[in-house]
Amino acid sequence: MLTVEKPEDISKVRLRVREAAKELGLGLVDLTKYVTAVSELARNMLVHAGGGTVSWSVVTNGRRRGLETVFTDEGPGLADLELALQDGYTTGDGMGLGLGGAKRLVNEFHIETAPGKGTTICITRWARS
Repeated sequence: MLTVEKPEDISKVRLRVREAAKELGLGLVDLTKYVTAVSELARNMLVHAGGGTVSWSVVTNGRRRGLETVFTDEGPGLADLELALQDGYTTGDGMGLGLGGAKRLVNEFHIETAPGKGTTICITRWARS
């Protein structure tokens, strides 16, 4: 687990998750997509929630193996999750592709959030058999 408190921490998270994905055997395209999603979610957590923690582990589902990464913050949470997942929606000066874009880059995406309660996002990318 790593704590994200400053911009340099995003690079550390990206590097460590990339290493785990390579060890799992993700191909270059899947690895790149996954690390891109991890980077975007870590950045969002820093910018919108002031930071948080990121943890990752290898998971199995039958014969499948994947990499699961969990982002947890104690920020303001999302008042309208459906709106936040729409392309073009932004509360900052970005392009509004963060959450929706990250969701498209992974095989599984689960988010729990509530105003004033923070946000937890869990993503998974499955290795090809």
